[in-house]
Parts: sequence; C-alpha cells; structure tokens
Amino acid sequence: VSPDGFSILGVAEIENTKVLEDLVAQPGLANRHLKIVHYDGPDDRSIDPALIYNPRYFIVKQSQSLFVRMANPDGSLHYTRDVLWVSGLYDGEMVHVFVNHWPSRRGGEEASAPGRAIAAGVSKHIIDSLAETDPNVKAIVMGDLNDDPVSPSITKVMQAKGEKEDVKAGGIYNPFTKFYKQGLGSMAYNDAWSLFDQIMISYGFLDQKQKGFFYQKAAVFNRDFMIQKTGRYKGYPLRTYDGGVYNHGYSDHFPTYIVLLKEKQ
Repeated sequence: VSPDGFSILGVAEIENTKVLEDLVAQPGLANRHLKIVHYDGPDDRSIDPALIYNPRYFIVKQSQSLFVRMANPDGSLHYTRDVLWVSGLYDGEMVHVFVNHWPSRRGGEEASAPGRAIAAGVSKHIIDSLAETDPNVKAIVMGDLNDDPVSPSITKVMQAKGEKEDVKAGGIYNPFTKFYKQGLGSMAYNDAWSLFDQIMISYGFLDQKQKGFFYQKAAVFNRDFMIQKTGRYKGYPLRTYDGGVYNHGYSDHFPTYIVLLKEKQ
C-alpha cells in the first residue's frame, strides 16, 4: 500500500523498551529511522502497549500512560495494562492515538467483562472530552481488546458503530464489525475464530471530501507464510512458541491495519 510501510504501529505485550529498539534497528527497518513511545506500566505480567512510528509522517507532541483502575474482590488494586495515549501531528494534522491491551477473558467471558468495560471507558472518556471542543476530532483506538466487535465493551461503552452512516459527530466507527459478521478473525482458540485485534476511528475521519486524512479501508493481514501448516494449531496464526518449544513464528494473532488517504496538494 505504501512504499515506506506503516506510519503508525501499535504493539502489545512489550516487556521492555530494548526489544523495540532491537526491532527498529533490524536491517529491513533501520533506514526508516523509526521512533518509539513506551512506558513501563503496572501490569502484573510486566507487559505493556507501545507505539512505533515513522517521524516522516507523525511527530509526537505529547504522550501519557493512562492507568486503568480495577479492583480485586478484597478491594485492593488489580494491575492490568495501561492505555497508551499519544497525540501528534500526522502530516500536520493533530491526531490522537490510543493503544490498548484490555484485560483477558480469564475466569470466563461474562465474569471478566467488567474489567474490559473499565478499560474501554478510559479512551472513550478522553475522546468525549476532546469532541466537546471539536466534534471532528481525529482519534484512533487500536489494540488487542480481548473482545469482539459486537461485545458490550465496544458497542455500549465505546458506543462504536459498524456502519458509517450511524456515526454522529464525536462518535466512533468500527470497520471490523463487518469482518466479524463475515466470520473473519485475527486469532483462534479451541477451533473458534475471534476478532480481538481492532482499530476504531472517530467521526472526523469519515468525510472523504475533506482536505485532511480520511478513512479508506481496513484489513486483517493474514498471508500464507503467517499460518501454521501442521500440528494441533494447523490453520491458526503461526505462533512464536508452541508450549515451551520455539516455533519460528510471529504471533498467535494476525495483525490488523487501516489505510488513511488525503488529497495530494
């Protein structure tokens, strides 16, 4: 799609800044001079969301690691992943990016749902505040949400819509809703596909006649070389480890992406 590859990449399950520095220094990427935003967050497993970006297209103006306040049954704090909020100039336009990794479904989907609702509310609260000043604010919410596009955290808390025409000023569009209803997934568990890896955009990206960036398309990136060919995970994304055995893979999730365009002046 672009000869320079991605302009903004959200990543999850990052143990430390060094692994990101090693990644952007790889021969295939080094000449892009990619930059990193990463905070060492409070998660019990010591994994964080982070952002990698190409400074040719995106200039960071501010960033913040937003605490997701959850409680254990005894009232003590439960530490999950922060939400990474990065604001910057995307080819001169202010864009707010939220990188998420919401609480898992450990203990069951229904029992764990309140945690994901709390995490969803962190980004939503800020986007609502920004939209009060500018209904056309440009915000991108991305990540491993551990919920599908039809889950309450997304339809009720984020109030994301699966159809562009249903999105009002200040609202959120989720292009992955259609993919989910078509049976397309980004990860598999017990031979059932889920679409936990989503990218949602605010109303400001929907007008295709504007001078700034607008939404063109979305996709799940699932090329053949990324698919397990044998064994118990045949047909699944080619994971890095199979139990304790190194599997020479990439991830047990497929990446997702969106394409933004603007008129060339």
